[in-house]
Amino acid sequence: MKRVSILLALVVAVPAAAQQPMTAPGGIATNRMIWEGVANYLVKSAEQMSEANYAFKPTPEVRTFGEIIGHLAGSQDMYCALALGEKAPAEDAVEKAATSKADLIASLKSSNDHCRQAYALAESAGGRMVDVFGQSRSVLYTLMSNTSHDSEHYGNLVTYMRLKGMVPPSSQPSR
Repeated sequence: MKRVSILLALVVAVPAAAQQPMTAPGGIATNRMIWEGVANYLVKSAEQMSEANYAFKPTPEVRTFGEIIGHLAGSQDMYCALALGEKAPAEDAVEKAATSKADLIASLKSSNDHCRQAYALAESAGGRMVDVFGQSRSVLYTLMSNTSHDSEHYGNLVTYMRLKGMVPPSSQPSR
């Protein structure tokens, strides 16, 4: 009889447990965890590259290291403003205005602070639709696009750093 009671309890408990809501982070929260890692690598890359090498570009057709940092700061401000329902600045605003290493790092850190507000939105805001380059997209899509864009350009920075004999932040030992 004891075995039947245990079996009956399991038969009832397992399906009931499967009905419980998930406790894992949702879309915005999960995306924020990924973005925070990339954002940290971007700032470290910007800080570790010498000011002289901010003008470095491997070929004439591509942006300089500094222009990529400016591009990232401006695009983050744009994406995160859209997600927050704010008037978005021009994507290239920072890239055209800031030129010194100090100004570019300050702009990047400021855009990270702005984005932290967007990535702190409630999960329920993720489905709200916003205009992204003339197309209706969700807030979650917009934040994922920002994370993806940052990751793409971190890859560029990794290459620039490697060409200068540097170890990029994501390959440096943890402390």
